[in-house]
Amino acid sequence: MSTSTHVEHLIIGAGFAGLCAAIKLQEDGETDFLVVEKASDVGGTWRDNTYPGAACDVPSQLYSYSFATNPDWSSSYSPQPEIQAYIQRVAERSGTLDRFVFDTRFEHGAWDDAAQQWRTRLVGPEGERTVTSTTLVVGAGALSEPKLPAIDGIETFQGQLFHSADWDHGVDLSGKRVAVIGTGASAIQIVPELQQALESTGGHLDVYQRTAPWVIPRNDRTYGALERRVLRRVPALRKLYRTGIYWAHEGYVPAFTIEPRIAAPAKKAAAANIAKGIKDPELRAKVTPHFEFGCKRVLRSNTYYPALAADNTELVTDPIAKVTGDAIVTADGVERRIDVLVVATGFYTTELPIAEQITGLGGHTLADTWRDSGMAAYKGTTVPGFPNLFFIVGPNTGQGHTSMVFIIESQVAYLRDAIRTMRSRGYAAVEPRRDATRTWNDDLQRRMKRTVWTTGGCQSWYLDEHGRNTTLWPKSTITFRRQLAAFDPDAYETTPSNRKAVSA
Repeated sequence: MSTSTHVEHLIIGAGFAGLCAAIKLQEDGETDFLVVEKASDVGGTWRDNTYPGAACDVPSQLYSYSFATNPDWSSSYSPQPEIQAYIQRVAERSGTLDRFVFDTRFEHGAWDDAAQQWRTRLVGPEGERTVTSTTLVVGAGALSEPKLPAIDGIETFQGQLFHSADWDHGVDLSGKRVAVIGTGASAIQIVPELQQALESTGGHLDVYQRTAPWVIPRNDRTYGALERRVLRRVPALRKLYRTGIYWAHEGYVPAFTIEPRIAAPAKKAAAANIAKGIKDPELRAKVTPHFEFGCKRVLRSNTYYPALAADNTELVTDPIAKVTGDAIVTADGVERRIDVLVVATGFYTTELPIAEQITGLGGHTLADTWRDSGMAAYKGTTVPGFPNLFFIVGPNTGQGHTSMVFIIESQVAYLRDAIRTMRSRGYAAVEPRRDATRTWNDDLQRRMKRTVWTTGGCQSWYLDEHGRNTTLWPKSTITFRRQLAAFDPDAYETTPSNRKAVSA
């Protein structure tokens, strides 16, 4: 069945970004919108990542909307079920869910220049559907498409294999030989949980490490009933908690973007974390990074190193040569048989799959536009050649030290003011000027050259195939918010309702 619909605003994704956009558009009276979600519920990454030990590494009080603070977090770092329940609760209370369409895939969106609107093809339970819209808002997220490792023979493995973001809870791990490939943010949460579960049932765990991460202590604590009661009754205290945590985390920015030596105390804490968790000198050496603190994402855990030191765990640092039907073979020729293979190898971050599905002026896809030079956008939000397209969590908006919710709210504020400006000035379409976009990104990449992400001596998922950091923001988040506080029409080509393009 094929049907057609028109809405003013089409939003892709129902995670933190898409839900925030829906709520704030409704506050502005922009109620004619549709939110499209490929899964059956809100939540995005917090709906999908249900692996053992899944939790946030940003404190709970900050990892929530400023307009919907939560007094009932159980601890300073929330587990996945609590975050998902929080998002569901905010969505239910927002009064926007009647305009959410679930179990529906965004197949393709193309700009119709004659009609000055987006024409989007969606596929859901009832078949194909075409939706036209004035704006297309992409809130699909940078950590939404799992990436499998390119390992010879991995497709021949006969046991259970799954990505950390698509955990198979139906697999019985009792007494099994389990391998985890990866030592990133997800893996360091998974490994301690698996190690304990396997230890109690006679199982064994192999952890395959390509590069050792820096892991600092996770200073978690449980909120008592009295503290939660006070937080519930005194909103000012919740705001104080949030503000204090924000500025404490913002203190990391100079160490990442200006002078790595500022991070010496945190680096010392990470080294002490290794010494506390591991007694064997050889294993300590294997888990000690050989790059600057902050070059790759800094992780938090009190249990990761003890799990690696456990009798039923082996840390493997030799490169993987191939996977067979029942084993992993490393470059030194050693074959380790396994029953279950967990790949915690991250996501497509510098090559967003959704870019293949968005076509702008001249029939060029977003992937075409970014293929040679890498991802780039004006203020991380808009792209030349793609009128009325707005990214939430776009290129160079990522954070390695603080809450992405702060960035999301900043970009949604920019989107809202763009729509207000279009309404008040009678613009049918806005598209960032190429010179403004080039100036913005040239400045970003110039600043990026002095950051620890570039100079720190590591290869990370922050960098694309050209060696450009197209994922992170190289300044403070308060600067980002200030620069996106108001829509700047002078940086845009605008098309008035009479269809004649002009520069604002």
